[in-house]
Amino acid sequence: MDSAVSDAAGVTPLVEPDDDPKAWQTDRTRAPIATKIVVAGGFGVGKTTLVTSVSEITPLQTEALMTEASEETDDLTATPDKLTTTVAMDFGRITLDDDLVLYLFGTPGQQRFWFMWDDLVRGAIGAVVMADTRRLKDCFPALDYFESCGLPYVVAVNHFDGSELYEPEDVREALTIPAHIPVLIMDARRRISVVETLLALVAHALEETPE
Repeated sequence: MDSAVSDAAGVTPLVEPDDDPKAWQTDRTRAPIATKIVVAGGFGVGKTTLVTSVSEITPLQTEALMTEASEETDDLTATPDKLTTTVAMDFGRITLDDDLVLYLFGTPGQQRFWFMWDDLVRGAIGAVVMADTRRLKDCFPALDYFESCGLPYVVAVNHFDGSELYEPEDVREALTIPAHIPVLIMDARRRISVVETLLALVAHALEETPE
């Protein structure tokens, strides 16, 4: 149908969908919205696994082998098979909805690396605070940090094999999380589970951001 005829008839011409879902990379009129997300939580809670499972690029990792020197500071009771630890950050990228790109920055979990958090958080729209129900107290420092700096966050309970599965509201009550903050159960090894968590964070950050 001719466009002039269709316009006169009040019919909206059909628009063919893009053949390339990442057409914005070559179309300068469709610049993507780039956002920074921080992934935080206690030692060994699965931050590196989360970034690795969802990143569309080879993730940047700063993993170092654990040695006897850290035995007194890094508690491996809940993660006896853990051989490495993040000593700076994890970095990954994921494209959502064609024009939305999330840059993921995973923080180191040990207290001796907390001094880097201010730099990693700068410019972020929100944070995912990961929790392990076997040691919920390990996520308190991250919760306190994001509450104090006013950065929107969601709580994502990483379900480990062999651990008891709790309802989100039970975790909310145990951590005294305010009602307006999303609490989710996820599996950091499953990409779709991580994507759902990231989408929940973006939606929550948009709700928390002033007009």
